[in-house]
Amino acid sequence: MSPAAAFSADDERYMRHALQLAAHARDAENEVPVGAVLVLDGEIVGLGWNRNITLNDPTAHAEVMAMRAAGEKLANHRLVGATLYVTLEPCAMCAMALVHARVARVVYAATDPKTGAAGSVFDTLISEHHNHRIAVQGGLLAEEASTMLREFFRARR
Repeated sequence: MSPAAAFSADDERYMRHALQLAAHARDAENEVPVGAVLVLDGEIVGLGWNRNITLNDPTAHAEVMAMRAAGEKLANHRLVGATLYVTLEPCAMCAMALVHARVARVVYAATDPKTGAAGSVFDTLISEHHNHRIAVQGGLLAEEASTMLREFFRARR
């Protein structure tokens, strides 16, 4: 079975939306192109893209921005049952925020071999040390996300 077979049409649709947000981060704010879409019960409840440079906020990663928007919309700091779609594997900071928010599932596109905390470098999302574990699937539209990131950094050099 190919990796793509494990993903639904909805998974692909939400990841394509996350890729659009990543392009927005790159084009509108000259941020590292990472986008995130948070979905609960088939409804988008939070959108985010990297804004740490724009906001002078080291925590303003796409995942955190999407969770902040969802928390505000739902009037709840817990996002139980939600799925996060993100174009780059979450870092340790974002992974722990996802664990604390009780997100159910993370679907990411490109792996992050330097700081990935969803299996590449760390296994934060599934660690038995936490009282909550998150289902993780990676590789959905990975080539598109990887190409966008590679071209962004190549242009900056």
